[in-house]
Amino acid sequence: MTDDKDFLGRGWSFPPTFRKTGYRVDMLSGEADIKSSLDILLSTVAGERVMLPRYGADLRPYLFETMTPGTQALIQKLVYEAIVYHEPRIIVRQEEVVSTFDSTEGRLDIRIDYTVATTNTRYNYVFPFYVYEATNLER
Repeated sequence: MTDDKDFLGRGWSFPPTFRKTGYRVDMLSGEADIKSSLDILLSTVAGERVMLPRYGADLRPYLFETMTPGTQALIQKLVYEAIVYHEPRIIVRQEEVVSTFDSTEGRLDIRIDYTVATTNTRYNYVFPFYVYEATNLER
């Protein structure tokens, strides 16, 4: 059975999950694939992927910076440019990338309001930008 939104894309779930039964890998399609793609894009440092050296938003250098309005504006610009260059399935205007800083949590939430180009459907996505204290904790 195929999904009626398969034209939006289909890809492996991240992290890749392989199933013994049926010898298959879990797949994502439609809006879930787009959101997963945004997660990967914003978590990737430029130069991290050998075959795509410009892929990624390159946010890691700003992880421990003081969150001034200038730093937040720069992060918004980096996120916008990464999406424009690497995610052709969605349309984002620069003013639709907004960041809010929570100083008590030490977290910068980057909200992206976007439109899926082929369906003209609007969605929003929030990327929490901060360091997790332990690496083995579930989010």
